[in-house]
Amino acid sequence: MSLFSSKRSFTALLLLHLLVHVSTPATVLAASRHVIDFRSPNLFPEGIAWDPTSQRFLVGSLHHRTISAVSRSGEVQTLISDTSLPENVSIFGLAVDPSSHRVLAAIYAIPPLPPFTALAAYDLRSVNRLFLSLLPSSSPSATSVANDVALDSNGNAYVTNSGGNFIWKVNKEGSASIFSDSPIFSEIAVDPTLVYSSCSLNGIAYVSDGYFIVGQSNTGKIYKVDAEDGTATRVDINADLMGADGIAVREDGVVLVVSPELGKLWFLKSNDSWGHGEVFDEIALDLERFPTTVALREKDRAYVLYGRVREGASGNSERENFGIEEVRSEKENGSVVYLYVMIGFGVAYFLYWRFQMGRLAKNMDKKIN
Repeated sequence: MSLFSSKRSFTALLLLHLLVHVSTPATVLAASRHVIDFRSPNLFPEGIAWDPTSQRFLVGSLHHRTISAVSRSGEVQTLISDTSLPENVSIFGLAVDPSSHRVLAAIYAIPPLPPFTALAAYDLRSVNRLFLSLLPSSSPSATSVANDVALDSNGNAYVTNSGGNFIWKVNKEGSASIFSDSPIFSEIAVDPTLVYSSCSLNGIAYVSDGYFIVGQSNTGKIYKVDAEDGTATRVDINADLMGADGIAVREDGVVLVVSPELGKLWFLKSNDSWGHGEVFDEIALDLERFPTTVALREKDRAYVLYGRVREGASGNSERENFGIEEVRSEKENGSVVYLYVMIGFGVAYFLYWRFQMGRLAKNMDKKIN
């Protein structure tokens, strides 16, 4: 046997060995999942956003009038401290506008504090406040709870009202108005025994095709809302996503929805621009740590925020440790790994087949000669 043939045989067998014993889905899925533990006394963050320019996460706070930056290694820096806001207000949903170097923050005063519902915008370079917009009520008796915020492609902000089942719009100059007050948001009966029965519209995310995906906590329904006129339709989906909170949309159109009430992260897809949708994977999250929302960084890497907000809302808890953890769909990653394994086996088999054919040809040459 020639030296070249020996090397080919060894390569084929080595590939087979590595594919069988190393490149299994469990090994690949377990590798390099990013976990960030960070410390900040009584921060209890509910909202999170990724700042691609500075390569860091931004988080709000249940009790502090601050927006903090969390590095990929878990270092915490108070980025914005707005003491002109009413004392003890909560900073909930966050959205970063990298093109304008801004962060938008939904602000709400939890009762029994005096009512305060607003959207604030801050410059990420100077950390100066650009505007503070009080969000209007639809009627004197309506409840206003600024919860989550999303940006369209023009830099306009949209804020969900979890108390009043409508969505505000705030333009780049800070002018606020009611954007979508569709009656469809109130069509489904709510179970009054649910702990979160009073929390209606919650997570919101913009899709580049010109609409928003919006979740409703107390019904588990998902809505598609037109970015031009605010018309809404309910997505026909194969599950009710009860307690739905934070929402993120990947570049490939897959939607991620977090439920802190159930401790779940759902992966959704649609083949008809969200007339219909399907939950194709569901992963369990740490319910005790109360995962409220999900943020996407480059390459659509998804991270869940563990801010222990329910513990913080009790008012009698002291805590300084919180977490941000990367999450993945095992079904998606398993499919990718399976594909690579099959390709690898194909390559190994081809090399082995070439080796055997070469050896057979040499034996035939010897017999002929």
